[in-house]
Amino acid sequence: MLKNLNWAKQNLSKKFSDVSNWGTFPCVLKITSNRVLHKTDIGGVKIVYAKSDFEKAYNELIKVIKLKRLNDAKILIREYVDGKELILGIKKDEVFGHIVLLGMGGVLTELIDDVSIRKCPIEKEEVVKMIEELKFKKLLYGYRDKSRVNVNSVIDAVVKVSNLPKKYPKINELDINPFIVNSKEGKVCDARIVLN
Repeated sequence: MLKNLNWAKQNLSKKFSDVSNWGTFPCVLKITSNRVLHKTDIGGVKIVYAKSDFEKAYNELIKVIKLKRLNDAKILIREYVDGKELILGIKKDEVFGHIVLLGMGGVLTELIDDVSIRKCPIEKEEVVKMIEELKFKKLLYGYRDKSRVNVNSVIDAVVKVSNLPKKYPKINELDINPFIVNSKEGKVCDARIVLN
């Protein structure tokens, strides 16, 4: 369903031997479970900077899985992507049908509540207007010593996401959080889909 988006390199595992040959560092380890919405709230995210720390971090997440009794859990290993964290999403509204959302992502999503919303589908020009409505837009265009991000990758991703309900009308919710964008590219780093 989300194949046409640029994804961070990743691998999913139930045991360390499945991923022991991972060679890209730094990387991010995350617990995935249908019972966990916010992974950071349970200590379910680790950034690993060197191969020598990889197995230790993996085993720490296994301990969390056992402690929380997350029988369905796996560990997602993905490349570390440096940049600004955004949220892209879709929600099926009873009045308007599918709407697309763009805003500040990561753990700041609920705290800052800086989003822009449109009815699906939308074109590039409308995404530019959405970006202009965001309070944190200066962070995307470059602020002080921070470089400009690849805004075109954000625009392309939002347009693609806004067109998904045409092909998949049963989407009730889609959260891409974070979509991490830097001066080079934007990548989907985590996503959650709820179907009718």
